[in-house]
Amino acid sequence: MKQSFSIFALAAALLFSASCNTTKNATAQTEEPVVMEVRNLDTMTVSPESNGVIEYEAEVEIPNERPVYRAAYQRTFDLLHTKLDLSFDWEKEMVIGQATLKLTPLFRPARVLELDAKNFDFKSIKLFNGTALKYTYEGDKQKVYITLDREYQRGEEVELVIDYTAVPAQSGGSAAITSDKGLFFINPRGEEGDKPTQIWTQGETENNSRWFPTIDKPNERCTQEMYVTVDDRFTTLSNGALVSKNKNSDGTRTDYWRQELPHAPYLFMLAIGEFDVVEDEKWNGIPVNYYLEPQWAPYAKDIFPYTREMLTFFSELTGVEYPWQKYSQVAVRDYVSGAMENTTAVIFGEFMHGTDRDLIDIDRNEKIVAHEMFHHWFGDYVTCESWSNLTLNEGFANYSEYLWMEKKHGADAADHHMLLERSGYFGSVANGEPHELIWYDYDDKEQMFDAHSYNKGGAVLHMLRHYLGDEVFFASLEYYLTENQYSPVEVDELRMAFEEISGEDLNWFFNQWFLKAGHPQLSLETSYADGTISLTVEQTQDTENNVPAIFRLPVNVNIYTNGQTAPRTERIVVDQRKQTFTFASDDAPDVVIFDPEHVILATYSYTKTADELAAQFRVAPNLVDRYLVLQRMSNKDDSPVKEATYSAGLQDPFYAVRTLALESMGAPTEAQLPLIRKIAMEDPHSEPRSTAIALLAAMEDTKLKEIATAALDARSYRVVAAGLSALVAADPTAAAAAAAKLEGSDNPDITAALAALYGQSGDLSKLPFFEKQFSSIDGFPAIELFGAYQGLLSSGDASVITEGVEKLQAVATNMGQSPWRRLAATKAINDLMSGMMEGEENAALVTMMKETIKAIKAVETEPQLLQIYQQYGG
Repeated sequence: MKQSFSIFALAAALLFSASCNTTKNATAQTEEPVVMEVRNLDTMTVSPESNGVIEYEAEVEIPNERPVYRAAYQRTFDLLHTKLDLSFDWEKEMVIGQATLKLTPLFRPARVLELDAKNFDFKSIKLFNGTALKYTYEGDKQKVYITLDREYQRGEEVELVIDYTAVPAQSGGSAAITSDKGLFFINPRGEEGDKPTQIWTQGETENNSRWFPTIDKPNERCTQEMYVTVDDRFTTLSNGALVSKNKNSDGTRTDYWRQELPHAPYLFMLAIGEFDVVEDEKWNGIPVNYYLEPQWAPYAKDIFPYTREMLTFFSELTGVEYPWQKYSQVAVRDYVSGAMENTTAVIFGEFMHGTDRDLIDIDRNEKIVAHEMFHHWFGDYVTCESWSNLTLNEGFANYSEYLWMEKKHGADAADHHMLLERSGYFGSVANGEPHELIWYDYDDKEQMFDAHSYNKGGAVLHMLRHYLGDEVFFASLEYYLTENQYSPVEVDELRMAFEEISGEDLNWFFNQWFLKAGHPQLSLETSYADGTISLTVEQTQDTENNVPAIFRLPVNVNIYTNGQTAPRTERIVVDQRKQTFTFASDDAPDVVIFDPEHVILATYSYTKTADELAAQFRVAPNLVDRYLVLQRMSNKDDSPVKEATYSAGLQDPFYAVRTLALESMGAPTEAQLPLIRKIAMEDPHSEPRSTAIALLAAMEDTKLKEIATAALDARSYRVVAAGLSALVAADPTAAAAAAAKLEGSDNPDITAALAALYGQSGDLSKLPFFEKQFSSIDGFPAIELFGAYQGLLSSGDASVITEGVEKLQAVATNMGQSPWRRLAATKAINDLMSGMMEGEENAALVTMMKETIKAIKAVETEPQLLQIYQQYGG
């Protein structure tokens, strides 16, 4: 579909004209001028493929309705303070609460108060003085309308006391929605074995109003108090400071938490469980602590790494000292999100758990710790006013991961992280339509939590930083935070902060990157003739879905000649659909690099020779150059220059480049084999070392046994697992003995290696090994383990298979299990069934498994899993 324009929106046609802008050693040339005959402005379009030739379409009917616009919530009252007094009926999964709310009209006099309160049972709603109030609570029971005793004026405070109960699990809405409860009871009746009993909350987007009444909108904020009564064996965590802990005569205890600075209601949190509290050294006088199940408490600083160092770094970087009362972090079971930046009390999922040995070379934890911490400036201190502006929270938090990696681990680590983030965004767009970063016409606010708000948002900030320079960029952030502290913001306020500090009108940048969709798709061509280097840049992106036909791209071009490692840098501005830039040069270039800093969020079509790629790897300083060269060099014919480039890649200072060289190089040469063996024996990073071991195992290298045996003694479980897998090929007897010793290791890499080994062994006595892992393995490793289990199960007789399928069904139909485990168990049944389709002797088993899959589909509540299950038999 082509972008159509109303005659009222398109008042005049764009006229193309030839221009020639000359700078020192560089010129920009347009295509020949195009004369346009203006006919009907409603139907005239310029096709991206037409090179300016005008096309005409049948007239499109002008819409009768305005476009969808998701406005910020219109506030009538200002919520000043919330006090909650909470206890729980664990058997019924019920919250028993009293909420005391203090409010004042925002501006106009008001008498009717609207509160979000989803599926509550109200016992009473009164003024603080005891006067009962009338209220309306009907229909879908999502909001309660309270008629106050009189009309209140701006500045007059009204205080309400609301007694209620709520069962968040019965939250209303679709039965398929399982992650919007707001408050979650984990194993409340002790029915799930040794899984801990816990309560935790997840308020974003607007789900805290499932356990306390509030104005559940991001542009609201208040201070809070929380009294929490629990069994004395439990530890509680909430926002702000723990003021007191009082034991009660019935064996319970009441903890009193107080948050003195205002924040949005979706950031209210509560966690209850049998946690150990690990106290770190105070940071600038505020407590820093970690809440963990007792077995993980000794590894608190490995699980939540560099916390105090990050508080210092982000305070100095933003120019705003961390403003809150404490910094706490907790890991809980069965969490429905990755992590949540609740003010002063961040919740993480159990994926964070690990020993110091488990977490070797795992940078995931520190990135997520950085992400959630940075939210305490961007999201908690300054909050997006509407979910359409979510990237003002999540884009900054995403970019904090880059900033931290750059500071702690260097430019290569940061650029590698950005490369992965950009790839995540490009992948999401490839599988769906692009939309604006500030997205006003979403269908559901939950759609905002995607690779646009996060990945693209971070990448756009990175571009803006590079364009403005560090001094202006970070000074602008300080100004933005200071001017908007404890308040909601929209994207214009961010733009104006940058304009105030830089003195530059930045509408062009914000319009194309924040308010339009998509990204440039660039076709590049270079040539050299008659002392001139020519660079042609063409923007080929489709203009559907509000994607600009032309992005304005100020960019550097690096030119390398005569084997020199210092480039000649030219600054150009790409601002036409197709442009050719010329640079005078006495010598043909070794390589021309467009955007050598690799900051522009764009995809490229740009063919380089093997010699150009080799030169780029050799002289360009950026990690992205070396990484992308190895990817593209894999498509080139074998040659000495290709071999030399991969040999250099094997010796690169950054681990990911060494890993990629191993993965993409093809069959190693004799000269490269010693380099690979050296990596397999002694590389300091587990990823290239384990990759090298796997490569040598595939090659059946003569030194494989020696290398695999040495790997079994490595500190990294990942390397040990690679060594075990390699030893199977080199010495099966020794591998079996090593596997037996490793069965007690509670590590997913070791479990996966053992599963692969046992799954192919045909030894049915190993089935209990798999079954013991069913309730602990998670994520993609669960797919591998359950897949290996069904492989081993297939070698059994009908009774063994039937018993195994029953055990898989028990996992797949238990909604208390993680979605990964449920998916893995269901997939295992389907794969087992598919492998037995042929042969009448298996007919009864196949029928049984079809019925089992039908039963699984009937009870599954996760829409994404049900969509996957459509392709499964049954």
